[in-house]
Amino acid sequence: MKVLASLEASLTPMKFTESPLQDAWILEIEPRGDERGYFARTFCRKELEAHGLDATIVQSNSSYSRDAGTLRGMHYQKAPAEETKLIRCLRGSIFDVIIDLRPDSSTYLQSYGIELTADNLRMLYIPKGFAHGFMTLQEHTEVLYMVGEYYTPNCEDGLRYNDPKFNIEWPVEPSVVSEKDQNWPDFVAS
Repeated sequence: MKVLASLEASLTPMKFTESPLQDAWILEIEPRGDERGYFARTFCRKELEAHGLDATIVQSNSSYSRDAGTLRGMHYQKAPAEETKLIRCLRGSIFDVIIDLRPDSSTYLQSYGIELTADNLRMLYIPKGFAHGFMTLQEHTEVLYMVGEYYTPNCEDGLRYNDPKFNIEWPVEPSVVSEKDQNWPDFVAS
């Protein structure tokens, strides 16, 4: 039996890159590998806090989509249950989209989309006050959400994925969308 040095001892911090939207970040894990595979840090409260980010995680959720072209979103929770999210694709790939709904933000009502895959090891940090949704790009896609607030049904809200106000450029036309997500009303600023 081979005895291998511990990968855990050689972990490096995650890489943080600002997204085009204020306060939203792209995080990349830095795997350390050997012939067994790799080991990587996917969450560290100290690292998020060092970048001025809310590192509260109270719940972790998983989403599985059988078909490519499945769209989920655009969802958010209103005050007092606004939530931060940390999104990672564990299997397959998604086109992940966020919309800044904070009236005091320099990127108010702007959207941003990024491809997250099981292979590119990216995560998206989404602050409070953003709508979030994604479309699967491959069959059998699984997404992990770490969220900073408990699911609160009476605070749940959403935007239609094709609302002309946001003009989101989805990579392909969605083929599977829930009735609920098809019927969110047009956005009206408060």
